[in-house]
Amino acid sequence: MRGRSGYKRSIYFERQAGATMTSRLHERQHALDTPAVRRRGLPALPRTAAFWLVAGTTAILLSASSAPSPLYPVYQAEFGFSALTLTAIFAVYVLALLVSLLTVGRLSDFLGRRPVLAAALVAEAAAMAVFLGAHGVAALFAARVIQGLATGAAIGVVGAFLLDLQPTDGSRLGSLVNGAATTAGLSIGTIGSGVLIQYAPHPTRLIFVILTAAFIGLAVATAVLPETVARTPGAAAALRPKVLVPTPAKRAFLRATPVMLSTWMLGGLILSVGASLLATVFDEHNHAAIGLTLGALAAVSAFVSVLLRKRAPERLQREGTLLLLLGTILLIVAVASSSLTAFVAATLVAGAGWGPAYLGAFRTVSQLAAPHERAALISAIYVVSYLAFSIPALIAGIAITTQGLRGTSLVYAAVVALVAAGTLVYEALSRREPAAS
Repeated sequence: MRGRSGYKRSIYFERQAGATMTSRLHERQHALDTPAVRRRGLPALPRTAAFWLVAGTTAILLSASSAPSPLYPVYQAEFGFSALTLTAIFAVYVLALLVSLLTVGRLSDFLGRRPVLAAALVAEAAAMAVFLGAHGVAALFAARVIQGLATGAAIGVVGAFLLDLQPTDGSRLGSLVNGAATTAGLSIGTIGSGVLIQYAPHPTRLIFVILTAAFIGLAVATAVLPETVARTPGAAAALRPKVLVPTPAKRAFLRATPVMLSTWMLGGLILSVGASLLATVFDEHNHAAIGLTLGALAAVSAFVSVLLRKRAPERLQREGTLLLLLGTILLIVAVASSSLTAFVAATLVAGAGWGPAYLGAFRTVSQLAAPHERAALISAIYVVSYLAFSIPALIAGIAITTQGLRGTSLVYAAVVALVAAGTLVYEALSRREPAAS
């Protein structure tokens, strides 16, 4: 009887969830068609074209965030700073990003998506210009702070924009593209930067010339994006730091948090000290090869996310976390044995887990917010993700000064493996609860 009762409750909640999703799809479509958000002046792009323009913007934003990673050893040699300073430069970007998320992350829910995105892209161009003229550590810190503030303002907007503009056929394309564009952007930034450092002139300048031009062009292009949110009062109040997880999403958010932690902790390790690790532990000094190896983690992540996009979010989280665990164990073996082949294999396996795991978590949570709550909820998702991305990396930078790069990396990877393993155990126990109730 208990089993049948549990089954009936499961069917009931499944139907309720389906009804809620249908209602929200209709709500979004109605919001897009209201006169309050119809464009005036320049003709707007069709929704499909606008969706892919925003997706491309997301990828370029994340490309810019990862582009300095292969450059860190170059800057370190040129300006003569320590491993602690290196991770501090990495972490200050993320901390600035979090400050921005907690203040202006919800602003587009009140002022509209277009003006907030345009302002953030102009600020991104300014950050790239500071990188372009950098001649010391102070300039690197300044560039990363400006970039963090700009990216924090932008990512909540583009994530919500993709959900606003996605097809209303229930395909959940917005959450898929948001996750895939994020990881693809990280990959493009590291690989492209590495290739330019190795083979192009002005290795610490050219990448930022390209990115400055890209952000200026994207800022101009916001003029033809359709506005999907009507301007409403409350923008000033929205600037007060607040992480908002709507009540319907709270349980799913808590269950997804360990997945966000393990995936982004590993990304933080690879993108902060990965280049130094490859040069010091694996004796790899070709910058193109370093960029390609670091970018492989995010590239495989994006590819596998798209490949497995039709799977249920819970299955994506579970199988992705398992692959992430296996890849992290392989990473420990690689660092302990100084095997470059094992390191490359580890990034491929872990990348195959990162994308699906994070996509499953993002998809489960993001669809549970009403349109006016989306930017705030997505900001909350990114707050957790980027804290996991930065704080452990900064702690690792401190530890490196006494424990060395190899020892610190081994401990860091072991912590990631423990979080991933704990997530799998928790999910297994959670699946048993309905059957036992």
